[in-house]
Amino acid sequence: MATVKLTKENFEQTLTDNDIVIVDFWASWCGPCKTFGPIFEAESDNHADVVFAKINTEEEQELAGALNIRSIPTTMIFRENVLLFNQAGVLPAAGIREILTKARELDMDQVRADIEAQKKAG
Repeated sequence: MATVKLTKENFEQTLTDNDIVIVDFWASWCGPCKTFGPIFEAESDNHADVVFAKINTEEEQELAGALNIRSIPTTMIFRENVLLFNQAGVLPAAGIREILTKARELDMDQVRADIEAQKKAG
């Protein structure tokens, strides 16, 4: 499966319409992004149940800013519109597979309950 280009226009709809979305924040001038890009693209073929998406931080500065992107590449995983993973740096293919496996295994009802409890606590 090829990666999807996300913009501020289609970001929310993509998260809403898909169970799991993994996002690569990148820029054309970023050396580590050039290393991570092919790894990310290759893994997209191995996970038909996941939307692999890319956000060019040069073109989508407003969106990157809203998501507090401070370093690239940054990888985020959303499941059922909930941010589960947010990490800067290059991930190996095995790392992508591992975090996707963990995301799939989560009890999302429990995750939402934990988020609600944290909001109430503070």
